[in-house]
Amino acid sequence: MPALATPPACLDRIPAGPEIDLPAVSFFGRSLAEYIRFFDLDLPALKGRDVLDVAAGPASFTAEACARKINAVAVDPRYGEARDALAEQVRTDYAAMFAQMRAKPRLFRLKAFPSLAAAETDRRGAAERFLADYEAHYIHNRYVGGSLPLLPFFDGTFDLVLCAHLLFVYAKRFDFDWHLAACRELARVSAGEVRIHPLCGPDGKPYPGLARLRRELRETGIASEVRTIDYEFFAGTNTLLVLRKEAA
Repeated sequence: MPALATPPACLDRIPAGPEIDLPAVSFFGRSLAEYIRFFDLDLPALKGRDVLDVAAGPASFTAEACARKINAVAVDPRYGEARDALAEQVRTDYAAMFAQMRAKPRLFRLKAFPSLAAAETDRRGAAERFLADYEAHYIHNRYVGGSLPLLPFFDGTFDLVLCAHLLFVYAKRFDFDWHLAACRELARVSAGEVRIHPLCGPDGKPYPGLARLRRELRETGIASEVRTIDYEFFAGTNTLLVLRKEAA
């Protein structure tokens, strides 16, 4: 069986619902090209800079960024497991996620891809690149085991910190206090900016605690900005939250 096998046909029999069903945090990743769009990245400006991808899963951003002389590191709770175990998790989670996409096409806004099939091909390719790079470079600390809200890095280690499809998407799983602690931790390890995407749940509705979150972050010296981006994959994913530590 290939590393990323075609999903079983039985998984296509999923009743359409009002949102993507996320009973647990999925081990799911995307490519550098997609990161550039939803994080509004200036790739040439990142050459030689230290960048952290938090809750990276099987994204190929770190592999592709390092190939472009960006000092990228990825952190995820599952890093440290064997490559074959991660490949099996990719098989399971990708099958479930893409089956839902095919069953609920009305939830998607394909600004980045011509079709859901093209999106699936791109994300599976990203996972294959991740698995190869993980096998080669885990030993070199390119992939680090760890999770929010406590990351295994010193204060101000990275010029840019990225976190996609964890905060806000899983607001039903993680409460407000967790989100606040997670944002503070992302800011702690950053010497520059933190960028978080998207700002909505799987139903496309904005995170209801965002105004309170930004207010409480500001009270602890963390400024924030909501930025509209030229990207939308599922409904509501056209915004980005930028955090910066204010000067003392």
